[in-house]
Amino acid sequence: MIQCPTCSKLYPSAEPLCPHCAFNVPLVAGYPAWAPALAQQSEGFKPEYFEALAPLEAGNFWFRARNALILWGLRRYFPHFNSLLEVGCGTGFVLSAVAAAFPNARLVGSEIFSAGLAVAGKRVPSATLIQMDARAMPYRDEFDIVAALDVIEHIKEDDAVLQGIFAALKPGGGLILTVPQHDWLWSGIDEQSCHQRRYNAPELHRKLHAAGFDIMRSTSFVSVLLPLMWLSRLRARRDAEFDPRNELRLNPLLNQFFETILACERACIRARLDLPIGGSRLLIARKPLEIRPVER
Repeated sequence: MIQCPTCSKLYPSAEPLCPHCAFNVPLVAGYPAWAPALAQQSEGFKPEYFEALAPLEAGNFWFRARNALILWGLRRYFPHFNSLLEVGCGTGFVLSAVAAAFPNARLVGSEIFSAGLAVAGKRVPSATLIQMDARAMPYRDEFDIVAALDVIEHIKEDDAVLQGIFAALKPGGGLILTVPQHDWLWSGIDEQSCHQRRYNAPELHRKLHAAGFDIMRSTSFVSVLLPLMWLSRLRARRDAEFDPRNELRLNPLLNQFFETILACERACIRARLDLPIGGSRLLIARKPLEIRPVER
């Protein structure tokens, strides 16, 4: 269902306009825009990164390993899902992997920047793409899965995003979330990436519980490589001109070595071992079938 931003009434998402007040979602750069005033702004991310990131993601160990982890999470915890919304779909790299693994699923990708949608549209032509402010989602009880992958750390009002995701999920629906972890890893890379924060597990768990979610799985990843990651952050603190995209340009042999290490980590996670520390955290949660009062 859609909650109309004009009259606040609900109507089926398949309807082209609100049957109650005739509100019609405007188009920006050819895509439905639920927050058109923000489609060209640059707060939270640098839109020029989209074109630069797209060719780098497919070959980079971290993006490839994260995709493999996400696909494992979907198969393990939500094997029969029919619909998925990715909040902050970026270049469409994750959506393209999900589309290949689950060809019958309805996929929707959202981005606040219309520049990102243009890149994602080339990569995942089968997905529905929309411009949307994650802090003001129009969906209610609409999706089996919502994925927010290294997104909420860019948004100051992350609580509002989690509440919106909860509302967008059907009862019993699932959330797949990844975030950067550990305050002591903060560096110029985070600043260049427009991060608001890095998380720790207790803080993230509190926010998920406050939004109403039941946590099914929470584990670090990029754990074995954490010492190298820390060293790269030290360099970034010293180098004011450090470009975070340089981390994606690796020697092919080193890139393959790192990917093999993360494949070993993934095997540990599949074996139900929760890694206590790591550069990132994976969290899988579910919206209860029956909504209960949230303890504050």
